[in-house]
Amino acid sequence: MPFRVFNLAEAAEYLQLAEEAIEELARRGEIPCERQGGRLVFRHNAIDEWASRRVLGFSDEKLSDFHRRSTAKYHDLSSEAAIVPALLKPEWIEPAMTCRSKPSVIRQMVELADRTGLLCYRDELLESLIEREKLCTTALSGGLALLHPRNHEPYMFEDSFVVIGRTLAQVPFGSPDRSTTDVFFLICCQDDRIHLHVLARLCMMCHRTSLLLELRETQDPSEWHRILVASEQQVVQQTKNP
Repeated sequence: MPFRVFNLAEAAEYLQLAEEAIEELARRGEIPCERQGGRLVFRHNAIDEWASRRVLGFSDEKLSDFHRRSTAKYHDLSSEAAIVPALLKPEWIEPAMTCRSKPSVIRQMVELADRTGLLCYRDELLESLIEREKLCTTALSGGLALLHPRNHEPYMFEDSFVVIGRTLAQVPFGSPDRSTTDVFFLICCQDDRIHLHVLARLCMMCHRTSLLLELRETQDPSEWHRILVASEQQVVQQTKNP
């Protein structure tokens, strides 16, 4: 998978964009691509990195549109297809982390991922997370960071999962608005397309509901899980009835 090359149609399907829009992005040099014999090709790793940065930087309107289209493509809108119950368990939540620096947060989030029993290559995940942060921070405004490995290798995990932690102290994590961060999601998906949908879903939950405020009011992992499930259902309803 990491060495796969997309053609124009495959890249359009993956990015949920029209082929004409991708051709225009390529013409302006705004998307990583190559030309082979007059046709555009897109290397999997490069386009995956670009797509993740794009989702994190979406405006509210563009995020809603991408989430709606990726929901229709990869998930139905029934409660049984919700992401949180499928990818997250209460025991994979740590609401009182004591780390105070970006490197220590990354290490503790990997330790939390290791606790799931689904992580096959702990050191490789740690290295990939560090590489991803060097490329571009995963911190967003509002005290939130959505950590994910630079590349999504199916062999790294036995199954897809999400873990969540909150630091007791605010941590400088590189947010574009220079604010500090205390809520950290680590997204570990075997499939890059599902990864982008999960990324969009979590962004929607954090920005379109009171999720972050509610999480900061308790340190009970079971209550965190309940709040996350309720937040996701609110977003699903918004997607059904925009």
